[in-house]
Amino acid sequence: MYESETDNVCVRVMPNFLEDQSEHEDGVYFWAYTVEIENQGTHTIQLKSRYWCITDANGQVREVRGPGVIGQEPVIQPGKSFSYTSGAPLTTPSGFMKGSYQMEDENGDPFNVEIPAFSLDSPYANCSLN
Repeated sequence: MYESETDNVCVRVMPNFLEDQSEHEDGVYFWAYTVEIENQGTHTIQLKSRYWCITDANGQVREVRGPGVIGQEPVIQPGKSFSYTSGAPLTTPSGFMKGSYQMEDENGDPFNVEIPAFSLDSPYANCSLN
């Protein structure tokens, strides 16, 4: 599990390679990732938008921006959390993702929360020792 904390908001990510949705021979590799966003502060917050930077094993970068997550803009009360699962395809057997969420506090003031960088590894990735 990967974890980061920004302004009393803890983000945890657990990636999972999906063998049954990947086609190694065709260069299609697919991961699911589950994210938990925990409000450890004393004020209600709302997730307004997301930004992802997805990098494959060849260094190709794809950026994704959009409102909310999985069609929602969740409101997270103090001491509560919100979890969701989404997915990401790559054309290489490994890569990594990182990003941020734009949140709003209960006064409507925006702030960004870091999504920790996490590795996308498959059994088809070449491992090397340095």
